[in-house]
Amino acid sequence: MSRCTTVSRDLDEPIAGTAATARTWLLLEQPGPWGAQALTMSHLDPALGRALEQAAEGTGVRIALIRRPGRHADFGTPAVRQVYAAHTTPGNAWLHGATTRTPEQLLDLDFAALGTGDPRSFDAALQGRPHTGDPLALVCTNGKRDRCCALLGRPLAAELAASGVEGAWEVTHLGGHRFSPTLLVLPYGYAYGRAQAPHVKEILQGVREGRVVVEGCRGGSAWERPGQAAELAVRSAAREDTADALSVVRTDGSAPRWDVTVAHTDGRQWSVAVAQSASAPPRPESCGSALGSPARMDVVSVRELEPTAPTR
Repeated sequence: MSRCTTVSRDLDEPIAGTAATARTWLLLEQPGPWGAQALTMSHLDPALGRALEQAAEGTGVRIALIRRPGRHADFGTPAVRQVYAAHTTPGNAWLHGATTRTPEQLLDLDFAALGTGDPRSFDAALQGRPHTGDPLALVCTNGKRDRCCALLGRPLAAELAASGVEGAWEVTHLGGHRFSPTLLVLPYGYAYGRAQAPHVKEILQGVREGRVVVEGCRGGSAWERPGQAAELAVRSAAREDTADALSVVRTDGSAPRWDVTVAHTDGRQWSVAVAQSASAPPRPESCGSALGSPARMDVVSVRELEPTAPTR
């Protein structure tokens, strides 16, 4: 039986502009099995999961569960859990880590502040500190959402861990099952699809050096989908790989066409025309789903703007 990833790859479906959107990610370690809605369908207290979902709603914070790669036998509730918070907006990208014995502490966080890039409530509630280890490589392995994530994601996560990638974790859901194995890299928040271990190691080396690898990139999670596609197009056109060099500063229009303004820290700006269209021919967006026409983001043009004269 064809898998959704096989069909997507055979049809050469573009992946730019398909990343999940989140300015801030909040990650909680939860070993054991995950259901399709992991926060309420895992060994985490479902009441806590619902309360966290409600607390994060509308704040720009996306919560996910993580676990170390490997077998997921049920050894009971872990005594100590790893927690991370990461903000992905260029110029203020950060990754903080903490541990907790009582995950209910996460309800003490100021989610609105976290969404704007303020880590103080995380550090105060959990004794969090800036993360000084390797960047995080989060591989989606939630087979209850889509079997491709388990069939393709789990071997990738295991290979990364076995080869010494200390920041490798399995994560519950990154969207875009048909691009599995999917990967999110923190702190910069760029997502990747159809990932393979050698390429992931190249991506992580780039993060250590403050660079973004554009090949295989689905987009930066700080931006909505048109902005993701536009920013990647400017990176390619300008040959700019510095992680915090570009920002999406304006998006005009609405579906199916946007004019996105991308700015460089050196003052340059680009106007990028992005069009949304339906993928053809129809294909499954995930394994077992009916045929559909998922939206794709196509960059129509990239135009560098003339510098504006300074006002007197």
